[in-house]
Amino acid sequence: MEISNDSSIKKPKRLTSVVWNHFERVRKADICYAVCLHCNKKLSGSSNSGTTHLRNHLMRCLKRSNYDVSQLLAAKRMKKDSSGGLANISFDEGQRKDEFKSAVVKYDPDQRRDEVVTIASSKFDQERSRNDLARMIILHGYPLSIVEHVGFKVFVKNVQPLFEVLPNSTIELACMKIYEKEKEKIFETINRLQGRINVSVEMWSSPENMDYLCLTAHYIDEDWKLQKKLLNFITLDSSHTDDMLSDVIIKCLMDWDIDCKLFALTFDDFSTNDEIIRRINEHISKKRPLLSNGRLFDLCSAAHTMNAIAEDVIEALREITQKIRASFKYIRSSQVIQGRFNEMAHQVGITSQKILVPDSPGQWNSTYFMLETAIEYKAAFNLLHEHDPDYASPLTVLEWEWTTSVAGYLKLFVEIMNIFSSNKTLTANIYFPEICDVHIQLIAWCKSSDNFLSSLSSRIKAKFDKYWSKCSLALAVAAVLDPRFKMKLVEYYYSQIYGSTAMDRVKEVSSGIKELYDAYSIRFTSVDQGSALPGSGLPGTSNDSRDRLKGFDKFLHETSQGQNVMSDLDKYLEEPVFPRNCDFNILNWWNVHTPRYPILSRMARDVIGTPMSSIGPKMAFSTGGRVLDRCRSSLSPDTRQALICAQDWLRIELEDPRPLSSAPYRPFLLGTD
Repeated sequence: MEISNDSSIKKPKRLTSVVWNHFERVRKADICYAVCLHCNKKLSGSSNSGTTHLRNHLMRCLKRSNYDVSQLLAAKRMKKDSSGGLANISFDEGQRKDEFKSAVVKYDPDQRRDEVVTIASSKFDQERSRNDLARMIILHGYPLSIVEHVGFKVFVKNVQPLFEVLPNSTIELACMKIYEKEKEKIFETINRLQGRINVSVEMWSSPENMDYLCLTAHYIDEDWKLQKKLLNFITLDSSHTDDMLSDVIIKCLMDWDIDCKLFALTFDDFSTNDEIIRRINEHISKKRPLLSNGRLFDLCSAAHTMNAIAEDVIEALREITQKIRASFKYIRSSQVIQGRFNEMAHQVGITSQKILVPDSPGQWNSTYFMLETAIEYKAAFNLLHEHDPDYASPLTVLEWEWTTSVAGYLKLFVEIMNIFSSNKTLTANIYFPEICDVHIQLIAWCKSSDNFLSSLSSRIKAKFDKYWSKCSLALAVAAVLDPRFKMKLVEYYYSQIYGSTAMDRVKEVSSGIKELYDAYSIRFTSVDQGSALPGSGLPGTSNDSRDRLKGFDKFLHETSQGQNVMSDLDKYLEEPVFPRNCDFNILNWWNVHTPRYPILSRMARDVIGTPMSSIGPKMAFSTGGRVLDRCRSSLSPDTRQALICAQDWLRIELEDPRPLSSAPYRPFLLGTD
């Protein structure tokens, strides 16, 4: 029998690379070839040649099938590198070459990051890839024009030559569709809530001096998790005067159908035009009476108030801080001067290791750190003034005293802002003790015998008093609903703030929370009788027409009115306070105790979910306001709102579960939280 020199041989078991799904190994004489099954090109098939050149050929082969080979190879590499591991890719020798299974890593927006990536059989899907690209642009804040960048096009073609690079306008439409789809989800989620909704209102700007209005919903869901969702990012133009802002806000609330279930509005500026508030209150009251006569409805951001006061303090010390900046700059101007200053610091016994760094523009806490450092080196600066005639910016004895006192003011504000910005669950109950500490300190500072310090303290206290008069009741009610504090904390702080009139003020808080509870109790009872109000969020009895005990429910309610039944609120306040500990979680506590306090727990959910502050960690000490970057500010208003809101929603959807107030990330919102 004559044997042909070109004989096809079966792939030995050691040929485990997936590239051999696309090549046939043949031997001619003593040389092995790898013949491409798509274009019949011969390449080296020797075991010493490896498979890199074969993979490179597959990436360039124009006649290969439409299966996503590049993704197959990528999945193979991921399997090797990933600690989680991927499903094994096996090759059946009897399988037809044109029906091999291609491993594709699918994108699933509901998939947790720590889940094992699955491999499925799939052909390349242009539409799915386009949507994945749109989601990527939204989620990471990339510019829409990224699809026109040469580097992006080259990268995509190398990864998947079948992908058709789309124009900017097509990607924009895909982003808008994602926005509309996600908006429907948010709308359904919010309107299914049984409780009320709180909304924060913030102003933004851009380098082009455009103004924007940002509305964010805050609420505690049925699982007692604090939620935060961006609703609108409205572009304001010259036609939007101050008196028209109320119409813009009302329209947004009506579009989301939450104007009838609104609990409180929190504004970032405590000097917000009163006419705006009046118009919004008037509109809300037409649909539903405001709770507590509206005293809990109109609130201001505590963090913005603290920032405004801190800026006033720094401005009052402006000339002195300029001298300190100049002193730092002089000492850092040469190694010789730096060395001489260090020697003087050692002579006067200064052991501080702090570096003389000037403050950063736009971050008032850096000014505090600069003042604190200067105070520690005070003796060295005085010695430098005595021995260095070129040192031209020394502080007088009185200026050093002012600097020390003002640094003490700023230290308190820095500590409080750190608490506001670092707390993982920004529920309303944490604010009352911090704000009361500021109040007590301001009272003491106003008694200073120094005219400069007493005048400064009076100015900032006047600004604080305006905030306190608007928000003190809401702050106190939230503190009372913390089982560790109840009315005891109000009594403790009010005795220090109001002195002889403290009990009258305590009674105002007690009456306020009782009035609020009565409103919830009446609504709870009305629902039990089958007359639920829109947005009340209180469960009623079954509407089944076959329920023969409905009459009994009414009889029970009527005959119980005169009985001395202890309410949820009375029972809660009479029980001992819960022990304070660092692991306490107020949301978990109320979740567990909901069956014990069915009415009070519903009230607590709305009160505790009120945003007493509308500022994030990265903006905690900013003096420049929130600024949109040029990339987003150049977009059309509708596209801008879609990208900003959708990014907030997708980030929440894709990230691991965590309190929404912790480290939010919006790369295209400069200085955002």
